Amino acid sequence: MKGFELQNIIKSYPDGDAEVQVLKGVDLRLVPGELTALVGSSGSGKSTLLTIAAGLQRATEGRILLDGRDLAKMSQEEIRKIRASRFGFVFQAAHLVPFLSVEEQLALMLEVSENKLDVNAKREKANAMLKLVGMEHRRKAYPASLSGGEKQRVAIARAIIHEPRLLFADEPTASLDSKRTHEIMQLIQGLTRTFQMSTLLVTHDEETLAYADRVVTMKDGQIIL
Repeated sequence: MKGFELQNIIKSYPDGDAEVQVLKGVDLRLVPGELTALVGSSGSGKSTLLTIAAGLQRATEGRILLDGRDLAKMSQEEIRKIRASRFGFVFQAAHLVPFLSVEEQLALMLEVSENKLDVNAKREKANAMLKLVGMEHRRKAYPASLSGGEKQRVAIARAIIHEPRLLFADEPTASLDSKRTHEIMQLIQGLTRTFQMSTLLVTHDEETLAYADRVVTMKDGQIIL
């Protein structure tokens, strides 16, 4: 079955002699070309759900299905390969490599994703992606010379340079002002549709919700809306 789906996701942590259940049987299906916003108060479990969906930590129970294959049953190496080739990540901080130029940041991602393109083809693909996010003119620049909004544009380009199936975004506008927030959200929304990615966005910022196709609200480890 094509698509990405979380089924009955439970996550528990030990707390002394007891266990604290952070996620309590969460079901969620992500649709290609759709931007899903995950909202809820601090401690509701939304960031935990995102990291489990993205294969960054394991669930205590439940299934994570990608085209019918269960990530929960895969080895760490198998999950690593899927993260590198089929997932993209954008976080609050851009996490750019300080000694690499903008162009080199994207070329490195193509290396990590085990892309088979040659050096020239990788450079062309990187420049095409930078043009798409409005950063082609800064391709030789280094992170220290970029603004916060420019860094996020580069981070987004790096996240999707290998054309992932899923994009996971954890508070990507939290450190930006209102103008830059709208620019970045317009970009994420447009790229989600252009590349037909399934995008899962965790956010506290109500301004970002206008760009979501679907808003999922969490409370106490469960989806309530």
